[in-house]
This record gives sequence, structure tokens and C-alpha cells, in this order.
Amino acid sequence: MEPLSVVLLQGDSKTAQSLVASLANSFHSVHAVLSFQELRLTVAKHRADVVILDMEMVPVAEVQHLCREFPALCIVCTHRLADEEMWAEALNAGAADICPSYDTRGILRAAVRSATMARSAAA
Repeated sequence: MEPLSVVLLQGDSKTAQSLVASLANSFHSVHAVLSFQELRLTVAKHRADVVILDMEMVPVAEVQHLCREFPALCIVCTHRLADEEMWAEALNAGAADICPSYDTRGILRAAVRSATMARSAAA
């Protein structure tokens, strides 16, 4: 199996640092970016398998655009507040999972599970 790569866009720098540290143990490369445009470029450049996307940084419609632009990409969305309507919209737009921003373990599990399932389906 090829090494897995992840790109993350988080609005809170402490959350981003915590996620980078956690993800580094499970992914070959982890790239933290500061904008949605940088995320798209980094996904393409590094052929990322997973994106962890802060829903406070981009509208739900961008999840759908990412899914169309990168069909094999697994997207795990995060948000500080439990907003079931927004979370349902993100899942309907193509996100593989939604996790609270503070749940680093849950985000890590979702990212690894999503990437593994996508790789298994492609094989």
C-alpha cells in the first residue's frame, strides 16, 4: 500500500498544531495550509488522500467542489459547534465524516478509516 498523505485547513492554530502532531504518526505526509486556495493547490501537488477541513473556513459548497475536482479524495470536516443541519449538508455534499474540532482522536480515526476504505475500494 502506498503511503497516505493528508492536507488540513483549520482556523484555530492550536487545533491545527495538535492535529498535525497526531496525524504525523499515521500518515506519510501532513500539510497544514492557511487558505482554501492553498489547500486545493497542495492537494493537487501532493496527491493527498485526505483533507481535514474546518467548516468555519469555507462554505459547504466548497466540499462539493473538492469532491468533483478530486473524486478519490476523502474529506473529513470539523466544526466547533454541533450543528446537525450543517453537518448533514456537508455529508450530502460529499464529506466522508464530520467531527467536532476539539475531538483530535475522532478526527484521526475518521481520517484513517476514510483513507483506508477508499484505498480498499480502489484496489
